[in-house]
Amino acid sequence: MDKPKDVEEYISVHKSAVDQNPDCGNSHYNLAVGYVGQRRLEEAERELHAALECSPNLAEAYVLLGGICLNRGDLDGCLNFNRKAVQVRPGFSEGYGNIGFVELQRGNVDEAIKNFERATTFNFRYVQAFANLGNAYLMKGLVEEAIAANQKAIKLAPDFAPAHNNLTIAYLEKGEFALAIEHCDKAVALGFDVAAPIRQEIDEHRAKLK
Repeated sequence: MDKPKDVEEYISVHKSAVDQNPDCGNSHYNLAVGYVGQRRLEEAERELHAALECSPNLAEAYVLLGGICLNRGDLDGCLNFNRKAVQVRPGFSEGYGNIGFVELQRGNVDEAIKNFERATTFNFRYVQAFANLGNAYLMKGLVEEAIAANQKAIKLAPDFAPAHNNLTIAYLEKGEFALAIEHCDKAVALGFDVAAPIRQEIDEHRAKLK
């Protein structure tokens, strides 16, 4: 099959697949992905639930339902769907990463760390989870651990700005100001909106180091 040229064609292709095989969970899931791409979220939800009726262990469908909940500001729904994802597939790193994100939003830092650690154990190339783990470590005052996690993130993705921002804060905490300046400059160059108080502190240290 040729690759669809755009979202409309993608949806058409997978609608046809669902019509031909309505009991195929993957076909419903693929159609839902197309609907999400067009922000047709109610139709996406319908197809995702159909996908799970056909394939109850389709962890990706639970994660996508969680993403739709998050889009609506429904943290409970997001958390519940991602918990179901890791129940049906215990090694599913994306589910643990999303659980960690929700727990961090709620201020449950220990629970967030536990889930980010699981996410990065199951997928050692999960850049966002390493950066989020580093952020969570910073909230706990675990500066060395935060630096290690964010260094892993930028080793995987050198231009991942949130990790450079986290390293800026960590190196400020540690008193390694030249490194803090370096990572702040990198984050800003990559378009990251570094918090004004952090930038002010960086500028003060920059002036002292000249």
